Amino acid sequence: MNKLIFILIIFLLSISNSSSKDKIDNSCKWDNKEKLTCLQIKGYISNSSKYSKNGINKIVINKNEIEKIGAVDLIDVLQSETSINITQSGPKGQQASMFMRGTGSNHTLVMINGIPINDQSSTQGLHDFGVDFIQTIQQIEIYPGSSTSNFGTNAIGGAINIILTGDYKDAHSISLDKDQNYELSGNKTFIYDNSSLNIKFGTVKHETISARGEANDENDKVVNYTSNLNYENYLDLDKRIFNHIYLRQTKSEYDNSNTNQAGYIGNNRMAILQTGFEKLNKFSNQKYIIYYNLHDREYDERGVIDSYESEVIGLKYDLSKIFNEKISIGAGSEYKYNWGYFDNNGSYEASTKGNSDNISLYSNIGWNLNKNFNVSFFARNDDHKYSGNNRTYKINLDRKIDKSNIGVSYMKGLRNPTLYELFGTDNFGYSGNRNLKAEKSNTLELYSDLNINNYINTSIRAFRSNIKNNIEYVNNKYINDTDNVDLNQSGVNLNLNLNLKNMNFKIFSSFLSSKKENGSDQLRRPEKTYGVNFSKRIDTNYLGDLDLNLLYNHYGKHFDTHSTNFSTIEMDSTDLVSLKIEKKLRDKSYFLKITNLLSENFQRPHGYNQDKRIIKFGLKY
Repeated sequence: MNKLIFILIIFLLSISNSSSKDKIDNSCKWDNKEKLTCLQIKGYISNSSKYSKNGINKIVINKNEIEKIGAVDLIDVLQSETSINITQSGPKGQQASMFMRGTGSNHTLVMINGIPINDQSSTQGLHDFGVDFIQTIQQIEIYPGSSTSNFGTNAIGGAINIILTGDYKDAHSISLDKDQNYELSGNKTFIYDNSSLNIKFGTVKHETISARGEANDENDKVVNYTSNLNYENYLDLDKRIFNHIYLRQTKSEYDNSNTNQAGYIGNNRMAILQTGFEKLNKFSNQKYIIYYNLHDREYDERGVIDSYESEVIGLKYDLSKIFNEKISIGAGSEYKYNWGYFDNNGSYEASTKGNSDNISLYSNIGWNLNKNFNVSFFARNDDHKYSGNNRTYKINLDRKIDKSNIGVSYMKGLRNPTLYELFGTDNFGYSGNRNLKAEKSNTLELYSDLNINNYINTSIRAFRSNIKNNIEYVNNKYINDTDNVDLNQSGVNLNLNLNLKNMNFKIFSSFLSSKKENGSDQLRRPEKTYGVNFSKRIDTNYLGDLDLNLLYNHYGKHFDTHSTNFSTIEMDSTDLVSLKIEKKLRDKSYFLKITNLLSENFQRPHGYNQDKRIIKFGLKY
C-alpha cells in the first residue's frame, strides 16, 4: 500500500505543472513532415454488424500504448488488464498461463486477425503466452467475458485478438542492457498504385536468472525470432484482396527442478497463413478467408526428443449489412479441420494422434430502437465431429443516459474437447475418451460507462458466471462432471481514466471470486488486483521535453501449489513498478526502460523465480 501512496504522490506533483485549461488532444498527428491522412486500425469482429457491436465488450491496446510502456512480450501488455491474471514459470520465455475472469487457462480463445490459433497438440488446447513477443504486433484486442457466439469455442472466459496489419510508418528499434540482452525490430512498407507490401521482423534475447535455481546457478536463456508479411491490393474502391504471413520461433531453456539445472530446451515454432477477399461499401461488408495454422514444438531433454505438432485448415465467410437506420444484421459460416499428434518419450510416456472437424453457422441482429437504446442478439451453432451440435447465444441491452451508458448482457459459452482428451494415451493407463461432451457456461454481466466531463471517464463491469459439464481427469480417464455442481466465478472490474493534453492517468482494479466445486478458492486467482498507469510529458531545463511512463501493478494474495510437497499454500502479494523515459530528437527516439524498478524478489507460481530489476537503453529510428 505504501508503494501505491508513493505513486499517487508522484501523480499529484506531476499535475502541478498541468494547466486546468488543458483539453483532451484527439487530433490525429503524424511525426512525418508531410500532411498525410491519418489511418485507424479496426479489428475484424466475427459475427457482428453496425448496431450489434454495441453489445461487444472490447478493449483495444494500440501500437502507441504498447511502445509507451516498453512492452517486450505479450505478457507485458496483458498483465495490467483488470480481467486477466497471469502466472509464468520463470523469467521471459518460460511457459505461461492466463486466467481470464477466473476461468481456466484453456478457457481463453487466442486469435490472429480474428482467426483462432489455440494449439491442439497441447493437453487442454490452451495457448502458451510465454513464447509470444510483440515486435511485429500492431494492436491487441481483449474481449472479456464469454465470446463463443462471436468467435467460437474455447472463449468461455473471453478472447484475445492479435492484430497483424501493415504499419505505414517505417521504423527500426534496438535496446540493450548490461548483460548483452537485446530487443531488435524493424518495419518497412512499399506502397504502389493500388497495393502495399509491409515487412516486419523482430528478435529478442533474454538471459537474466535461473527459473528454478539460486542466484549463482545457470541463467535460463530465451531467443525469439518473429517475422510478419502483410500484403493488400485494392482491385476497386470497394474490393480488396489481402494476405498475412506470420512466422515465429522461440527457443527457451527450462529447468526440471531446483536440483536439476540441466533441464531441457524447447523449440516452439508457429506459422500462420491467411488470405482473403473483402467487398466493402457503405451498407454492407463481405469477407472470405482461407487460413492455415501450424504449431510445431520440440523439447530436447539431453538427447530425448519430445515432439508436438498440430495443424488447422479453415474456410470462413462473414457478412454484415445495414438495412436502415434502425436495423443491421450479420451472418456467416466457418469450417475448420484439425489434426495433430504428440509423442513424449521421457520418463512420462504419452502419445496422441487424431483429427476432428467443426462447422459453424452464426448470425446476429442489432436493433437501434432510438438514439438512446440498443438491442443486440448473437447466435451460433457448432457441429463438432465428436461432441455434436451445440448452440450458444448472447443478448445485450444498452441504454444511453446523458453522458453514460448502462447495459446488461447474458451469454452462453462453449469449449469442445481437445485431441489429447479424445485420443491421447500414456504409460499410466490413460486412454482417450471419444464420448466427451462440450463444457458449457452461463454468464450475466452488468456494466456502466460514464463520461464525467471532457477529461474523466470511468468503466465498471460486474459479472457472474458458472461452468458445467467440465472435463475432469478421474481414474485414468477424462470424463464430463455429472454431479450438477458448477465452477463459479464472479467479480467487478473498474477503470478510471484522466486525460489531459500532456498527461494520462489510469487507475484499474479488480475484485474476483473464483470457486471450485467444493466452494474453495481456485489456485492462482487473487481476490484483489489493482494498479496505476501514469504518462506525462515533462519539460526540463537541460534536456527539454521528456515522455515519462510509470506503471504500477499490485497482484494480491492467492493460493498456490507448493512446488516440492504439492500442498496448498498462500502466496503473498507483489507490488511491481516499471518506468520508461523517452526523449525525441527529430526522427530518433532515445529511451531508458527499468522493469521491476524496486527490485522485488518474488515467485509466481511458487518455486519459479521472476526477474529482478532490469535496466535497458534503446534507440528508435
